[in-house]
Amino acid sequence: MSTVLPQLRAPAAHRSNAVHAGAWWLWALGLATAASRTTNPLLLGLLVAVAGYVVAARRTDAPWARSYGAFVKLGLMVLVIRLVFSVFLGSPIPGQHVLFTLPEVPLPDWAKGVRLGGRVTAEQLVFALYDGLKLATLLICVGAANALANPARLLKSLPGALYEAGVAVVVAMTFAPNMVSDVVRLRTARRLRGRPTGGVKALLQIGLPVLEGALERSVALAAAMDARGYGRTAQVPPAVRHLTSVLTLGGLLGVCAGTYGLLAAEGAGYGLPVLLVGLVAAMGGLRLGGRRSVRTRYRPDRWGVRSWLVTGSGAAVAGLMIRAGSYDPEALHPGVLPLVAPQFPLWPALSVLLGLLPAFVAPVPPPPAAAKEASLAGESSASRKNVK
Repeated sequence: MSTVLPQLRAPAAHRSNAVHAGAWWLWALGLATAASRTTNPLLLGLLVAVAGYVVAARRTDAPWARSYGAFVKLGLMVLVIRLVFSVFLGSPIPGQHVLFTLPEVPLPDWAKGVRLGGRVTAEQLVFALYDGLKLATLLICVGAANALANPARLLKSLPGALYEAGVAVVVAMTFAPNMVSDVVRLRTARRLRGRPTGGVKALLQIGLPVLEGALERSVALAAAMDARGYGRTAQVPPAVRHLTSVLTLGGLLGVCAGTYGLLAAEGAGYGLPVLLVGLVAAMGGLRLGGRRSVRTRYRPDRWGVRSWLVTGSGAAVAGLMIRAGSYDPEALHPGVLPLVAPQFPLWPALSVLLGLLPAFVAPVPPPPAAAKEASLAGESSASRKNVK
């Protein structure tokens, strides 16, 4: 035991021991699955806290790592919009505790079930709060994966059949944080010059340089992709192509049906077998489809022990939360009719805390000052070699 524990202690991060990008996404998807199984605001807040702590402890100073705050703001915006819709458009949840009454706009007969204004009850606001908080938690979990996983290394790990689609997704995920950092940089520059950073005029003056920078990056990326022969494919027999299509489409349908069965309470019995069969079929189809790709991988990322621990922590949180829905459903879904205070279930909360494992086993990223000093040291050593 004493020889194993020092090996699992988190070392300093470098190129060879970094956690696989897919492990971060699987960990975040595990937290998102757990969030989809509950409307308890205490558990959802705990999931947000776990994701935020891991991001704060293990994210780097890369541009994509700075987008986590944007996802948090987006989640808060979704929560506010959900509450506003509930106030002005009504809710199917009846209530007895009327908070206030808005002037109601009469609607035609074909719009039955929809109202504008009217009574606003505490029950409908609490229901909207639970629903919006769940959606916000899902967005924050996706933001945690986006902040921790290197999109370029994630692209290298995709199967050859998904290379083209992966390029489009990764480019979009890479450009979005760069645009956020451009907006922050331009607003800071305007603030230092004494110019306003709010209002329509300032938005137009900031938006034009941001779009210009995005266009320049797009042109440079297109030139780099064209120089590297992007889009070349190899010839494969027609039978292999047909079998690839059948396995891929059938596998994806099985994954969708199995995932729905796991997330829905009615399909818990058939969800896992259908999901496993779909995964096997989809992986077989992607394996065959990769024969068309003529690219090679330079220094591929390895799925080590720490990547398995990160993935296992997210899977454990999702599995234990799904299991908790069978023996304690009232705690995971607090009642709205009648309106009751949410409980803090002990065992589901402890299962959520398993998601903190990546903060202790993943390699520690170097601080920004240390990274700059290392780069300066490398440049000085290279310059000395050139002088010699």
